[in-house]
Amino acid sequence: MLSRTADCLYWMARYTERAENTARMLDVNHQTSLLPQPKEFLEQSWKKLLTISKLEDAFMSKYDVVNRENVLDFMIYETSNPSSIVSCLYAARENARVIRGKITSEVWETQNTTWLELQRILEARHQADHSRLLEWVKHRCHLFRGVLHGTMLKNEAFYFINIGTLLERADNTGRILENKYEDQAALKIRDPKKGFDDGTDGEFFDFYHWAALLRSVSAFEIYRQIYSDQITPQKAAELLIFNQQMPRSLRYCVGDLIMLLGEIRNQNSKEIERLIGKLQADLDYSDINEVFHMGLEEFTKQFLKRINHIGDELSNAYLIPLAVA
Repeated sequence: MLSRTADCLYWMARYTERAENTARMLDVNHQTSLLPQPKEFLEQSWKKLLTISKLEDAFMSKYDVVNRENVLDFMIYETSNPSSIVSCLYAARENARVIRGKITSEVWETQNTTWLELQRILEARHQADHSRLLEWVKHRCHLFRGVLHGTMLKNEAFYFINIGTLLERADNTGRILENKYEDQAALKIRDPKKGFDDGTDGEFFDFYHWAALLRSVSAFEIYRQIYSDQITPQKAAELLIFNQQMPRSLRYCVGDLIMLLGEIRNQNSKEIERLIGKLQADLDYSDINEVFHMGLEEFTKQFLKRINHIGDELSNAYLIPLAVA
């Protein structure tokens, strides 16, 4: 397969997954902002969304104040933001258009229809219900994934699409965990049982904050099925890092990447297989106690560095290197 073709397949998947992840985080943050909580945490919650995506500087160059309206506008509609939902869906559609011959007509129609429907939504953006829009984005991304798995031949094109999806998903889960660590550190400054100055119950707030994190990766109900008790930081982190059956956990993503990379193995893939194999071994032979002993922040930073390095090596071996693209 040509590098240009593989590159378009890979980035079509990454941008679609990124649009869904952005919609998930915005929707959960919007719902959480309606809960009683300290004013300083309410103000910081919207800033955290920018921190997760490393977009603080880009945001502050266009807006003076970090608030709900500005963050939603920047993360949904702003075309100068490459990680906004509009930018991601446009990039996914353009990559799909370039390689129409490698995907089924159903996959192409799904991507193209999503973009055309989005144009109609943008025409009435000032009257748009943000919650309904974000649900629509998630639904369209789910539809793309379902059509992909239901109609595509399981060949190299299919493997590159899924590799892009899993790398983006692992990166997103890692960023959410890294960001949540900072929130938890801030909460520890106070005694949760004593509450906050404005009368907000600290334990109530912490519970719903962790519940929101789990919902952002569709893990709240999964958590209840596995643990059947109160949400705790250690168990929530264990689910999102080590559970091999949870489709957005780090361990699940890395395990599936190993299998997919085996399907596209060539003479240039030895270094990628070595890196991903070491990462899988570290996850296989570690546990949540070791992670918390090291520090969740340090663990997630190391994971993100390693998974992004694997993505760079993949680009060099199979795709158009990022420096060239």
